[in-house]
Amino acid sequence: MTEIVDLGAPAPDFTLATDTGSVTLSAQTGKPVVVYFYPKDDTPGCTKEAIGFSCAKDEFDALGAVIIGISTDTAAKHGKFRSKHELKVELGADEDHSVADRYGVWVEKSNYGKTYMGIERSTFLVGRDGKIARVWRKVKVDGHVEAVLQAVKELA
Repeated sequence: MTEIVDLGAPAPDFTLATDTGSVTLSAQTGKPVVVYFYPKDDTPGCTKEAIGFSCAKDEFDALGAVIIGISTDTAAKHGKFRSKHELKVELGADEDHSVADRYGVWVEKSNYGKTYMGIERSTFLVGRDGKIARVWRKVKVDGHVEAVLQAVKELA
């Protein structure tokens, strides 16, 4: 069942495997957290987005912000993706799409006339209080990292 997460609502908590262990949203309380959902490791748009967040990681770090990327790929595949592109962001493995469901981003998609279920590229900014401060749905990669960084700055 897909839920929709509203502004001001508590961010659904999660713990996901990563290539280095695991990441838990509630463990980040007191920090702004960028939770970005992307369809698949090592595809052009997803690679560009991950590299963008990695390149800006120092700026996010300076604001005390944490970045967590989430897709349905395995932790091992995330590790290869991170190594190949020297990514600096944590990537959570939501293999059963349960977290994507809870954030309302596991949706019906279509490509070349075929319909299937998949992740809608979306980003959620979780405030220091653990509540949803901003939501970007159907994200276009160009300019997105900059928009999210500006939103984190505005939280301060």
